[in-house]
Amino acid sequence: MEQHFDFEEIRPYRDNEINGVLMELTKEPKLLALLPRLFPTIPSNKLIENLQKIDNIFDFQKQIIGTFLKELADKTTNGVEIKGDENVTKSKAYLFISNHRDIILDSAYLNYKLLSIDMALTEIAIGDNLLITPWIKALVRLNRSFIVQRDVPVRQMLDISKRLSAYIRHTIVERNQSIWIAQREGRAKDSNDRTQEALLKMFNMSGHHSIIENLKKLSLCPLTISYEYDPCDYLKAKEFQQKRDNGDYKKGQQDDLLNMTIGIQGFKGHIVYYMNGNIDQELDAIANQTSSKIEQIALIAKLIDKRIHSHYEIYPGNKVAYDLLLNTNAFASEYNEKEKSTFEAYLQKQLDKIDLPNKDESFLLTKILEMYANPLINKLKAEK
Repeated sequence: MEQHFDFEEIRPYRDNEINGVLMELTKEPKLLALLPRLFPTIPSNKLIENLQKIDNIFDFQKQIIGTFLKELADKTTNGVEIKGDENVTKSKAYLFISNHRDIILDSAYLNYKLLSIDMALTEIAIGDNLLITPWIKALVRLNRSFIVQRDVPVRQMLDISKRLSAYIRHTIVERNQSIWIAQREGRAKDSNDRTQEALLKMFNMSGHHSIIENLKKLSLCPLTISYEYDPCDYLKAKEFQQKRDNGDYKKGQQDDLLNMTIGIQGFKGHIVYYMNGNIDQELDAIANQTSSKIEQIALIAKLIDKRIHSHYEIYPGNKVAYDLLLNTNAFASEYNEKEKSTFEAYLQKQLDKIDLPNKDESFLLTKILEMYANPLINKLKAEK
């Protein structure tokens, strides 16, 4: 007997709910205090007036979120591109599964760029650990985000995973609405991107056929995200040392807030999204290769990884980092002295931001170099 789930607790807001939620948000003091920083070119009273007139999600995303992201891109990037749109059918819903660099902007800029190619926007999976206030939770649900519940009791985990799986399948198959989700819980802080097999198992829970058929129904589309610079690299390196020196260290809410803030405000250089297209043919090949569910899941995870790795955009900094990390000149002919010195100066600037009482600069430098070298290392392996 098919199990039915109530999605009310986790789903995004619908059009008929938008205006009421926005009216309440325009009374939230902390959000109002942020508006001049988020929208410096728009008077706050005019912005509030505009918000109170909006009655559908698309207008909210285009007029408010789109305006914010355009201004942000102008200030903090050298451009945001989307490539590979020839690999997708614009009227079809996909489950975009991608590597994860920035807590907020990975999915935000994806939707921003989908607008530019006349493709429907995605719903966004977001962990409830980031929704530290009711108004932040309301804001992300306005922006087509659905909630992934974390840190729940073990006895509830199975039911929560089944509901999430059912919601994803319902959204893609029945509503023809695309979804973005990261390939793993949390960011790969060393940029060594790997798909969690548990995620694929969760996708499969709501299907009624083989793993291969269940996943094909979701139109899995690996998505590669490449940032020239990661403004949070020094925070990630700092966390690596804190965990090395203290096995019990765990990030708190303020750490997440700092990462979100620096990720949004920091300089990111050039950003590229590459849509790989769905992997149905490869899934069929895996079905022919083995009938073992365990082996199929492992092979699908590796397939997604290979698709993501093979389409990284490689910048001069990645090549410099590779040579510095591995003490080689393998890519020395592909960058000039100015590009090398610029990247080395950037590394030092980021290291200087790290405040630790027992600062291990050699260790920290290695960790930052790994973040920039690993995309190139993985791309080379994927292309063999």
